[in-house]
Amino acid sequence: MAQPNLLEVDWSKIPAPENDGAAAHLVGMTIPEVSLLATDDSSVTLSALTGRTVVFAYPRTGEPGKISLVDDWDMIPGARGCTPQTCSFRDLFGELKAGGARHVFGLSTQDNVYQTEMASRLHLPFPVLSDEKLKLTRALNLPTMEVAGLTLIKRLALIVDDGRITHVFYPVFPPDRNAADVLAWLKENPR
Repeated sequence: MAQPNLLEVDWSKIPAPENDGAAAHLVGMTIPEVSLLATDDSSVTLSALTGRTVVFAYPRTGEPGKISLVDDWDMIPGARGCTPQTCSFRDLFGELKAGGARHVFGLSTQDNVYQTEMASRLHLPFPVLSDEKLKLTRALNLPTMEVAGLTLIKRLALIVDDGRITHVFYPVFPPDRNAADVLAWLKENPR
């Protein structure tokens, strides 16, 4: 099945993910010292960043006109919406920074080559981090799902203050509202 328009989604026809408690342990955790390759060709160690960092994670972005990972992708709760989520963070990037986010990153288990193409195509003003080897995912025990033999991160967003997770958005639905929810939280919880 070819990917439909990745941004126009009728969320009432997409199953929402349930809160399975798989992210409940994250608040208060210190980010482990793991370096990840970013779409700007830098190596990012989230634990070393000072100030407030926003990291939003997603299963995998699609590519318009390309074949879906699996035919029933849209019916997997929490799978559909990676591009709308990413674009919402792009569109609110300036406001997120003004709201106190010193750094903003996307995160998925897709490889850096694909992520770099996607970041360029979507004109992202922030880097996307590749956890292709699942180092951060496993170290934090992030919620994951298995699809077509791949381990994918379930959609979530983290607020990280000086290397420690202070807030988690999970589950995230609909995905295109995640950035606005993060922005509202930043405004209500200034540093």
